[in-house]
Amino acid sequence: MSITAVRTPAEYEAELQRYLFERAEEGRAVRVGEKEVSERAEIVARYRQLFTREQLDALKESEAAVSGVDRERVYRLRKTCEAGLVDIELSEREDALENAILAARVEFRGEELPLRSAQAQLAVLPVYGDREELGELQGDESASFNDDRMELLRAREELDAELSDEPDAVARNEEEKGISLRDLSQVLSAASSDAEEAYGRLSARWFDKLLGAERPEVPTSYHVGWLRRLSPLEATYTKERATEICLQTLRQLGFDLDQEPNIKLDLDDRPQKSPRACVIAADPPKIVHLITRAQGGLHDYQAFLHEAGHALHYGNCDPELPYTFRNLSRDHALTEIYSYIFEAISREPAWHAEYFDLSEEQAAEHAEATIFLEALLFRRYTAKLHFELDFWGNFGNGSAGPDEYHRQLTSATGIAYRPDAYLADMDAGFYSADYLRAWIRSAQLRQWLVSEVGEDWWRNRKTGDHLRALFAEGTQPTSEEIAGRLGFDPHDTKPLLAELGA
Repeated sequence: MSITAVRTPAEYEAELQRYLFERAEEGRAVRVGEKEVSERAEIVARYRQLFTREQLDALKESEAAVSGVDRERVYRLRKTCEAGLVDIELSEREDALENAILAARVEFRGEELPLRSAQAQLAVLPVYGDREELGELQGDESASFNDDRMELLRAREELDAELSDEPDAVARNEEEKGISLRDLSQVLSAASSDAEEAYGRLSARWFDKLLGAERPEVPTSYHVGWLRRLSPLEATYTKERATEICLQTLRQLGFDLDQEPNIKLDLDDRPQKSPRACVIAADPPKIVHLITRAQGGLHDYQAFLHEAGHALHYGNCDPELPYTFRNLSRDHALTEIYSYIFEAISREPAWHAEYFDLSEEQAAEHAEATIFLEALLFRRYTAKLHFELDFWGNFGNGSAGPDEYHRQLTSATGIAYRPDAYLADMDAGFYSADYLRAWIRSAQLRQWLVSEVGEDWWRNRKTGDHLRALFAEGTQPTSEEIAGRLGFDPHDTKPLLAELGA
């Protein structure tokens, strides 16, 4: 009979670091199109002894025996063990779904496109009707996986409930994030309502400018990629200059991203590469991957700056921190603050004037376009959080479904989201709440930087110095702790509303 090895927290942390590195590198290879088949299940199987009921019980005992920072460290290890136990059970099924999506093809105008390439194409097709046609095709193909998505959601929820001893999905996530999701949703709904008039003005203007005056009153979500790319402005924001300008923008803050050997840039275009930019922190601060897929348009610049915030955060954390506080967090709300503050540079009119040879009037107009996009996404994610609370709050017992998803997101954005997209749009662990907390916090941080550094905060090395001090702390603080240091209540949305023009 084999004896299951049970590790101390320190031993567990060291082995976990090796496992998460291998898993991150496998996920990266699939995401960037270097591999067409995911083999994550094999990695999970090799590290099975990290994720056993005995190991989870041992971590629970260790957590109860310590306090303060040590308790927080073991808590995060325990939660990672819980998640790993779920992965042990579901990784083969999740790989099968991922591989099926990778293998899926869409026939469009005589050409067979991988599903991800079809999704990427929606951002660059210049004719409204073509986007509508391809959007329908890729939406139908994506929705064909909904039964598998729902089965996996149910299986994951059952396991999460069992392992955490908390049957309520909302309460479980509130405990892990250390906040009230429903209180947050109420605050955000009020802010979204306060921004409604400003958003109405912006959307009426920019829907016409970007989609054409002949558009239907409520366009479909197939055009969101085109909107986010600000495609009619493509001639100004060419993909050829995106890397150069973004790197120079960062240099003004004191960050030489392309000279930091620990941050690996993957900017190539591959057919199976996900169109969604991301950072994969394989082993921070030593190995951090920044991945983008440029398609032309301002969104390339925004995506690069956004992901640079993540990369610089992980790549500049103190290497002497325990691994847990370099790579494990209760949620993603902290690191999203830093991605948002870098992306906020694209909303500065002077940035557009400096790098793109625009007049003051043109620069102001283009900056307004980015504010429109910010307002659109803020209202979308506020509605998404509200829907997900309804969905998970009564999961399996008549919870909110596709029709409610369509109603809430369409009402908030003025864009028709197809009902059967609700599962493909479901991020794990209420990630929507993390984005929204970061929206509030980055606006607070920007206001603090303007006060401390000045209106030129976005091109001042003093800003870089302030951010480096925050990055050094790794993942240890919470988003709410950062608010307190800046002198704000965590739910103070006034700086955010000011940014959105409300």
